[in-house]
Amino acid sequence: MPAAWTLDEIPDQTGRTAVVTGANSGLGRIAAEQLAARGATVIMAVRDVAKGERVRAGIAGHLEVRRLDLADLDSVRAFVGQLRDEGREIDLLLNNAGVTATGQEHSPQGYEPIFATNHLGHFALTGLLLDRFRPDRDPRVVTVSSAFYRLLRGGPDADDLAGRPAAPEAKRYIRSKQANVLFGAELDRRLRRAGSPVRSFLAHPGMARTPMHHQAGGAAAWAFTRIGGLLFARSPRRGTIPLLYAATSATAETGVFLGPSLRKWDSRVHARPIISPGDDLALAGRLWQVSEAATGVHYLSRTADPAARA
Repeated sequence: MPAAWTLDEIPDQTGRTAVVTGANSGLGRIAAEQLAARGATVIMAVRDVAKGERVRAGIAGHLEVRRLDLADLDSVRAFVGQLRDEGREIDLLLNNAGVTATGQEHSPQGYEPIFATNHLGHFALTGLLLDRFRPDRDPRVVTVSSAFYRLLRGGPDADDLAGRPAAPEAKRYIRSKQANVLFGAELDRRLRRAGSPVRSFLAHPGMARTPMHHQAGGAAAWAFTRIGGLLFARSPRRGTIPLLYAATSATAETGVFLGPSLRKWDSRVHARPIISPGDDLALAGRLWQVSEAATGVHYLSRTADPAARA
């Protein structure tokens, strides 16, 4: 049965430390605000530090702003290196940040920028932070995807990380969201096999009115976000409910896709099976191998190299 859960039910987070990517706007900002209000220390991982500081000034609680550009793997390593140098431990990683357009042809490492931001950056961040989780504090990773992952067949092209320049941004975005689903589910399986106390959850906000919708490029994408927004979009606050349910609720499950129904007035959290291409085990394994090679971050695999985690 769907969970009739609200933000008021977030349990006490006192003593917990959460890293929230994309915490200076949209869903990430609300998530940071709600976690801080319940006593968590929130590390706001943002690309624009000045904007992050302005946002932090308007939120009560213990929040820190740190620079993180997920499209740039050097920035990911620098972010984690700073936490490691400080001896920081964490309890929650909310892989929330995402883009639908970048205006760039490639990331600094030469990868398709939407895929680099939405998937490769979070893949590397998760691996580099994995030994920073405190094992006795209900450690969780929540990866945010989109129900749109079901709209295209085949999944992301693991052999073409540089991307085809002619591919529409909407298609590249959906491929990155497929990668999020494949990654979150595979992470769950690998953590279980390793006997790790860390749990991996997959969540989506439905269609929510966030700044990311204004990034849509092309006439078709613009029309879809505007018309779809009128019919289906919920407020950012309601869109954050499934993410924070996955991040904090004792009843949240792994191995499923947590999110709202299509009806925008329904705020219950539905736990739906992961379907094609997100349930393709061979593709998930292949994507994991390619992501390790692309990022240089190896973890939860037979080829894991501790030096790559430094």
